[in-house]
Amino acid sequence: MNIKLIISEHIKKTLKNKNIIVSNDLMIIRTSDKKKWDYQVNGIIKISKSLNQDPYTISTSIVTQINCYNYSIYKKLEVSKPGFINIYINNKWMEIDIQKRIYSSRLGIKKVKPQKIIIDYSSPNIAKEMHIGHLRSTILGDSIAKIMEFLGHNVIRTNHIGDCGTNLGMIIAYLKKNFLLYQDINKINLETIYQKSKKLFDTDQKFSQNARNQALKLQNKEKSCLKIWKKIVTHTIIKNDKIYKKLNITLTNKHIIGESFYNDMLPQITQELKDKKIAIEHNGAIIVFLNKFKNRNGNPMGILIQKQDGAYLYATIDLACLKYRCNTLKADQILYYVDSRQQQYFKQIFEIAKKSGYIPKNTIIKHHAFGMICSKNKNPFKTRSGENIKLSKLLNESITRARKITKSKNKNLSDQQLDYLSEKIGISAIKYFDLSKHRLTDYIFKWDKMLSFNGNTAPYMQYAYIRILSIFKKLNTPMFKLTGKIILTNVYEKKLTMKLLQFEEIILESSENSTPHLICKYLYELSTIFSIFYEKCSILFSKDRKIQKSRLLLSFITARTLKKGLHMIGVSTVSYM
Repeated sequence: MNIKLIISEHIKKTLKNKNIIVSNDLMIIRTSDKKKWDYQVNGIIKISKSLNQDPYTISTSIVTQINCYNYSIYKKLEVSKPGFINIYINNKWMEIDIQKRIYSSRLGIKKVKPQKIIIDYSSPNIAKEMHIGHLRSTILGDSIAKIMEFLGHNVIRTNHIGDCGTNLGMIIAYLKKNFLLYQDINKINLETIYQKSKKLFDTDQKFSQNARNQALKLQNKEKSCLKIWKKIVTHTIIKNDKIYKKLNITLTNKHIIGESFYNDMLPQITQELKDKKIAIEHNGAIIVFLNKFKNRNGNPMGILIQKQDGAYLYATIDLACLKYRCNTLKADQILYYVDSRQQQYFKQIFEIAKKSGYIPKNTIIKHHAFGMICSKNKNPFKTRSGENIKLSKLLNESITRARKITKSKNKNLSDQQLDYLSEKIGISAIKYFDLSKHRLTDYIFKWDKMLSFNGNTAPYMQYAYIRILSIFKKLNTPMFKLTGKIILTNVYEKKLTMKLLQFEEIILESSENSTPHLICKYLYELSTIFSIFYEKCSILFSKDRKIQKSRLLLSFITARTLKKGLHMIGVSTVSYM
C-alpha cells in the first residue's frame, strides 16, 4: 500500500469536485521524527498561486471535505499557514495494513503496469582489464535492473562491450607485426599488448596507419582479423565474467551485444542520414552538423559519422544501436549508465536519432550519468603511478581487509567461515558504499568508512539483520511460524510500523529517478528506528504474550524488509558474523 498515493488520490478527488484538475505532483512529503504529523502536503500553495486564491482557505476546504468521507486511514488532518496540510495516520489502519504484509512474498508491494526497459550498463572495452572506472556503471545499472524487475517490468540487460574500432585494430596490427599467433592469445597479457600497441600508435605513423587499416578490415569481416578478434573477445569475456560473479552482478554472456553486432547496419544508417539531409559529405567524410550544439568558434557542432577512408565512428554505432533498440526490440524505455563526462555526446546522439525518426514519441531515452570515484585530494582514484586501479585488485583488497576486521571481532570462526564472511562483507561494503551516494555526485573512496560497523554502511546493515535473527534464536521461536496480531501500544511501535509501510514509496521513487541511494538511506533509517524500538520496547522479557507476539511480528517484517531491500540493490545478507 502506497500511503502517498492514497493521500494524493483523496486530495485530487476533492479538488476535482471544485473543478480543479491537478495532474502534477502535490508535493506530499514524509515528515521527520521531530514532527508530530506523519505526512505533509505542500503543493496546495503552488496550486493557489495559479488560481489566485488564498492557500490556507483552499487547504481548509480540502480538509473539511476529506473529513466528510470518513476515510479510515486518517486519525487527524490539520492546516497550518500559509497552506500546509498536516496528516496523522490512524494506528488502527496501520495495524490492519501491516498485518497483511506478514506473509506476503512481496511485503504487500504491488506490481506496476509492465514496460519493456533496456538497461545499458558496465560496457567494458575488449582487451583491457576492467578498472575502478567500470564500478559505478556496473553496480548502478544492476541495482536498477533488479528494482525494475521487482516492480514487474520486463528488463533487458545489455552489456554494450567495445569490441571493434581503432583499439582492436592496434592490437591486431601489433600481433601480426610480431608474428604472434592467434592460438597463443590465452597465454599473452593483452593489457601489456594494448599498452605497447598504443605507444607505437602514438609514435609510429606507419604503424598507426596499419592499425586503422586493420580496424577497417575487421569492420569488413576480413578472415585473418576475425580469427584474432574472436580469440581476444572470448579471452576478455571470460576474465570479465569472473569479476561479475564476484560482484554478484546479474550480467551474463547472453546480455552481451557488442559494438560489432551493429556493423551490418552502419552503411544503411549513413545512407539514411544523407537521404534525410541530416548528414552531408564534407571533405570526403560524412558529418552531421547540429545547430543546438556549438563548437569553440560558435559554429554548429560537427558529429563525424564516416571517415574519409570509409571507417565508421562510435556515433554511427550508437545510432544503429538506438534504432535497433527502438524499432526491433520495441523498448518503452532505454536507460544508459555512463559517466557524466559523456553527457554532451549522448545529447548529440539522441538529437540525431530524433531528427532521423529512430525514436518513437512515447519511447523514453535517458542517460543516467554518474560522478567519479575520487581519492583524498578529490582527483580520480588511481594508483600512485597514475594508472587506473584494476577492479579485480580492488575487490581482493576489500576481501582481505574484511577478513582482518571479521577475525578481530570473532576469533572463534573457522577458516571456511572467515572465507565466506570476508567475501560477503568485503564485496557488499564496496557496492553499498557506492550505492549509498547520490549517483550524480563525486565521492571520496575511504576504506575505513566503507568497512565500518557504524553508520550507513553494508557491515552495519548486515549486522542489523543478524541482530534481529538473534532475537528469535534466543526465544527459540521459528520466524515463519509466528501467529498473532500486531498491536501498536506506543510511539516506538508506531514509528517502526510507519517506516515499514513506506517501503513501497521508496522503491518507486528510486526507480523513477534511478537513485538507489534512497533505498540505502531508507534501510539505514529503518535499522536505526528498529534499534530504538528494541531498546524501548521489551521483547525478550515482555510479560504480556500478545504484546510480545506483536513485537516479534514487527521484528520479523523488519528483517524481511532489510533482506528484500539489500537484495534489491545486490547486497548480500549473512546469518552470522
